[in-house]
Amino acid sequence: MPAAAERERLVVIGNGMASLKLLEELEAQCPGRYATTVIGAEPEPAYNRVLLSSLLADEISGQDVVMRPRAWYAERGIDLRTGVEARGIADGQVVLADGTSLAFDKLILATGADPILLPLPGRDLAGVITFRTSADVARMRCAAGQPVVVIGGGLLGIEAAYGLSRAGAQVTLVHVMDRLMERQLDAEGAALLARALAAKGIRVLLSTETRGILGREQVEGIETKAGEIIPCGLVVMAVGVRSNVKLAAAAGAQVGRGIIVDDSMQTSVDGIYALGDCAEHKGTCYGLVEPAYAQARVLASVLAGKRATYAGSMLATNLKVSGVPVFSAGDFEGKDGEHIIVKDEGLPSYRKLVLRDGRLAGAVLVGDTRDALWYSELIASGASVTRFRHDLAFGRAYAEAA
Repeated sequence: MPAAAERERLVVIGNGMASLKLLEELEAQCPGRYATTVIGAEPEPAYNRVLLSSLLADEISGQDVVMRPRAWYAERGIDLRTGVEARGIADGQVVLADGTSLAFDKLILATGADPILLPLPGRDLAGVITFRTSADVARMRCAAGQPVVVIGGGLLGIEAAYGLSRAGAQVTLVHVMDRLMERQLDAEGAALLARALAAKGIRVLLSTETRGILGREQVEGIETKAGEIIPCGLVVMAVGVRSNVKLAAAAGAQVGRGIIVDDSMQTSVDGIYALGDCAEHKGTCYGLVEPAYAQARVLASVLAGKRATYAGSMLATNLKVSGVPVFSAGDFEGKDGEHIIVKDEGLPSYRKLVLRDGRLAGAVLVGDTRDALWYSELIASGASVTRFRHDLAFGRAYAEAA
């Protein structure tokens, strides 16, 4: 291991899941190579954001979302600074909100994404929050005994609604689109999910736009564009996130929807890299854990002095949404493909496979996702499925036994 004075100074801005994965990969590939400092705006070390809805629902404890304790960083010589924001980057220095500066030889931007607040009348009232951090969970728990409106029918909105419902709140989920999770599910799969949420006591309003949030100082309700007034004491906006590019742009890095990176995860500024929710690779900001982890593995190899490239990730969702397993990958709409559909409304269970030119092009699974990995592999490889097409919908065991 090089002496401390000989090691390159590596500063990582952001201490989320992507940042931690990078640190773990660096520890595996080149331990001790860098004098590493990590800056985290939140007061605690990295935690598993995917589990926040389970934490809200009291299905797990706060300890269950912890990924690595502070001692893990200290044992590896990593200077972890939490509860402090980076305010600027200039002349090889990161300027922190507390007035201190950190010199770097290489800089990693893992600044994540910020929740979007719709420009609605009343959005500044007390009781309007987002769902992104553990602090948001704490605020939602405090208000769980009153009616709640969740705006947004994507993954975050559904998870917030589920967690609040499990915590005892009366929840109305309002979504402007005609189906839930429209980016991950087709109409049939989304309808099945909506029925499952309704069965859990969540009122789901689709094709419903919010006109404004009502109240004087504290939230008292919302009004829809159709004129319906829904009383509530808490409004959770979960309408998506926007990549945090401010620091990168101020440092002169090229930005689009995210911080633009090449195949080595480097920005347009030499020695500055980006990964995770803040990064844009070949026009795509993924906003998913698996692509972020793939990027972390590539970047760790690059920082270890190895040749490595990130070729992009297949867009796939494999989650348990409000207790319902959901998977989608590839071209699941398949407007110009052949469809194989298996549906059992009694379970409920739904499976849709899209074939094109004898190959699996996309898939949606709701309720039973045991074969999700196999379908992902078939989509990614582009292998022919003609030989076992008749058994394809019944999973790998049937297909391979054919």
